[in-house]
Amino acid sequence: MSDSQAISAAVARLYNTYPFPPEPLLDEPPPGYNWRWNWLTAYNFCTGQKPFRQNVRILDAGCGTGVGTEYLVHLNPEAAVVGIDLSAGALDVARERCQKSGAERVEFHHLSLFDVAQLPGEFDLINCVGVLHHTPDPIRGIQALAQKLAPGGLMHIFVYGELGRWEIKLMQEAIALLQGEQRGDYQDGVQVGRQLFAALPEDNRLRRRDQERWSLENHLDGYFADMYVHPQEIDYNINTVFELIEASGLEFIGLSNPHLWNLERLIGQAPKLMERTQTLSDRQRYRLIELLDPQAITHYEFFLARPPLPRQTWENDDRLLKAIPEPSPCLQNWRDSPQFFNPDYQIVRLQPSEWQFLLACDSNQPPLKQSLKTVKALLQEIESSLEAVRSLQRQRLILLTPADRENSLLDIL
Repeated sequence: MSDSQAISAAVARLYNTYPFPPEPLLDEPPPGYNWRWNWLTAYNFCTGQKPFRQNVRILDAGCGTGVGTEYLVHLNPEAAVVGIDLSAGALDVARERCQKSGAERVEFHHLSLFDVAQLPGEFDLINCVGVLHHTPDPIRGIQALAQKLAPGGLMHIFVYGELGRWEIKLMQEAIALLQGEQRGDYQDGVQVGRQLFAALPEDNRLRRRDQERWSLENHLDGYFADMYVHPQEIDYNINTVFELIEASGLEFIGLSNPHLWNLERLIGQAPKLMERTQTLSDRQRYRLIELLDPQAITHYEFFLARPPLPRQTWENDDRLLKAIPEPSPCLQNWRDSPQFFNPDYQIVRLQPSEWQFLLACDSNQPPLKQSLKTVKALLQEIESSLEAVRSLQRQRLILLTPADRENSLLDIL
C-alpha cells in the first residue's frame, strides 16, 4: 500500500468510527440556508447577475454524512445532486439523512476525490468543503475536481488556515505524543484529549481557545475527533492557498466571506496607513489582514470558475433600468422591517428608499411570472432611486436578470 493509500485508509477509518458531521437527522428540510450552496445566490455573487438556468448538476465532493448535500438538494429544487465520500459509514448516514427529509434528487457514490473521473459528465457547481486539507495530495485532488467542472461552472472550496488553528495544531501533537503506539485508535485519542483539556489550568491558552471558539461543536465526540485526532491535515496561509488555486488551472473569483477580508475593519481609523495599502496587490492585502488578525483566519473559503463566465457590474444606467430585479432567496423576515439578517446572517439596516424598492421587487418572484417588472417600471411606481438599487445589488439583497435574456422580458414596461 502506498503512503497516499495508507493516509486515505486512515481517514476513512476515522470517519467510519465517527461519521462526520454528527448532526441529527430531521424529518423535514433543514432550517435556514447557506447562500454558497444555493445556485442562484452563489452565481449572483460570482457574476453580479441571476444565472441563465437552474436545472444544473451539482457535486458535493467529500459529502460526509450529507449535511451540506441535504441543503444542496432542498435549496436547488431543479438541480440534480451527486455526493461522493471515501467513508462508507458516513455515506450510509447521508443516504438516511436525505431520505428522511425528502431530499430525493440525489445519488451517492463511494469514491475519493482522486477517483471523481469515474462519474459521468460535468458539473455546474462543485462544493468541496473541509475536504482537500484532509487528503494526502490536495493539489492532485483539486485538479481532479477541476476536470469535472463544466465551462462557466463554479467551484466552492473551504480549507483550513494555519494561523487561526495554531492552538489546535499544538493539541493535536500533544495528544499524539501521549497516545504513542495507540495513535490511530481514534476513540482513545478522544479520551486522551478530553482528559488533557480537563487537566490543564483554566488560564491555559489551548484550553481558553477551545472554550472560546470551539466548545459549542466539540461537546460532540465526532467534532472533537475531527479536530484533534485527525490522521491527516494540511493547514494553509494566503500564499499557499493561492499556490493551490493556481495549480487547479481555474480562475479565482473571490473569497466567499469578503467582510472578513476588509482592511477597513482593522485599520480604517488610520487614513495614512490605508493610503499605503493602495500600492499593495490583492494578495498582499489579504496577507496583511491575516498577519494583523491571525485568530480570525481559521479557514479560507473561495470560489473558482472555469471560463467563460459572464460578469455584470451594472454601471450602465440604461442596462440597469431594463433589468428585472427580485429579492434574494436567502433572506428571512425582511418584509416586516428594514432591519433584518442578510445572506451572511449579519444584521442590515436599510434606508427607506432601499427597503421600498426591495418590497416592490417581491412581485417579481415566481410563480408570478406574468407580472415581471423592470427596475424602470418599479421606480415609476415608488419613491426610490438607481443608487438604492445598486446598493441592494452590492449587498446581494436582490438578484438582477439582464434584459437581453431571451426569456426574461415577459413584461418590459
